[in-house]
Amino acid sequence: MRSYRRVDGRKTRGDRRKQEIVEATLRVIEREGVAGVSHRSVAREAGVPPASITYHFPALDDLLVATLVTAAAEMAARTGDVIESSRIKGSGPAGAVAEMLADALGPSRGRTAALHELYLLAARRPALRPAARLWIDVLTSLGRQPDEVGFRAFLAAIDGMLTQGLIDDEPPTAAELLPVVEHLLAPLR
Repeated sequence: MRSYRRVDGRKTRGDRRKQEIVEATLRVIEREGVAGVSHRSVAREAGVPPASITYHFPALDDLLVATLVTAAAEMAARTGDVIESSRIKGSGPAGAVAEMLADALGPSRGRTAALHELYLLAARRPALRPAARLWIDVLTSLGRQPDEVGFRAFLAAIDGMLTQGLIDDEPPTAAELLPVVEHLLAPLR
């Protein structure tokens, strides 16, 4: 006898709606900063009634935590893909990181600024701290380095490069970033 697992369409629709709301939140942050996030502004951006936002995310911190967790997971997946791609292409980790930084500070600059602002908001909002630490822990686990302290120092330097790149008038190119990334990775080899 075959056993069929019943799929609850309401849960699927609810999960999809939550993801749409998180994406809308990121767009609001890209355009207006974290200060522009409210249940109403996100509802407007997502094209849903404000009650839908408060149903899924009763407090703004709930919405910001979900957005930061989702963004961290996406960034970790993207970073993993870049690392794997660099192995396949033979471009090496330094080249892959430089290209990723150049993209983050060039074509993806708005999204990077939004994520950085959310990440820094954890300094003032304790509810966001576990999600911000998740970001660091996931990236650290991707490295699987024998020198965990060195790898954490490397990640801190990358955070600094992102901050500096976001305030530059012209985004740096991968070629400009490559020597710096190579220098930062040298002690880890």
